Amino acid sequence: MSVAPVSPPVYALTLLVAVLAAALLSLLIAVGAGLLARWDGASLPGSLLRAGAVFGAAMPLLCGLLALAVAATR
Repeated sequence: MSVAPVSPPVYALTLLVAVLAAALLSLLIAVGAGLLARWDGASLPGSLLRAGAVFGAAMPLLCGLLALAVAATR
């Protein structure tokens, strides 16, 4: 079964929204990790460092899953 072609502006806008959703989800995951680290007794700089590390790990993971989904649908 063939999928109808999508115009380039619609495709670009869809990818932009998907990447922004991945960034927002990564940010929410990082905030949660920072709060958990803070509640566990870490200092404020330590909890921010943990949140940054989690964001740095979650964003490429979600963008990789997004790339896999785009490749599977094309």
